[in-house]
Amino acid sequence: MPQLKVRAKTRFGERRNHPQVLDGLLTTLPERHARTPTPVSPAYYEGYLTRRWAEGCAVARRQFTEIQRVGFTGCYTHLARFIVSWRRTAEPAEKKQVANPVVVLPGDPTRGRLLTPQIASIICIKPRAQLTPSQEAVVDMLKASLPDYAVMRRLAMRFRGILRGRDVDKLDAWLTDAYHSAIYTMRHFARTLQGDLDAVRNAVTEPWSNGQTEGQISRLKTLKRAMYGGREQA
Repeated sequence: MPQLKVRAKTRFGERRNHPQVLDGLLTTLPERHARTPTPVSPAYYEGYLTRRWAEGCAVARRQFTEIQRVGFTGCYTHLARFIVSWRRTAEPAEKKQVANPVVVLPGDPTRGRLLTPQIASIICIKPRAQLTPSQEAVVDMLKASLPDYAVMRRLAMRFRGILRGRDVDKLDAWLTDAYHSAIYTMRHFARTLQGDLDAVRNAVTEPWSNGQTEGQISRLKTLKRAMYGGREQA
């Protein structure tokens, strides 16, 4: 194996070999001294970031906004690279849950046929007062046979109550419960809301809504698709 010869040089020529060099041959590499973190580095706020991560704030954009308020002067890219290792250690357990086999829904007790995921999801977010007697029987059967369905319906009803009642004080507790639930979709939804929490709070408290705009956009897209389909058939 070839050996590397290393000699340190100065402005005035060669000087004695580096202390890590023996008889002109490189034996060990010198240790690299770690730089002291400064407010421009995310490592300077590692304690704060670790605590917020444990509390459920796993969205880099949200953490970036928070540490800017306490003096962080670096860029978002550095923060995202700093916490990516935390995300990689937390993702394997979630991916295993996503890879689990699909649960077969039980049969409808009122009609004697299998339930579809679409029907189960629709009645999951409907209050009991709006359910028909047959739908109430289906909900009770799903809650008894599938514990995760009961948890999801409970979280959905709580979130509906927060929106309808404009009770923003209960939003943080709901996000914490959803993030620590065993349901991957609920955890993902909670992380998404935490990414723009200020906008979510405004949506709960303010009377304004862009629902009319979104409805008109959907209507125009439907008409556009119908026109293109008619042209192709013609």
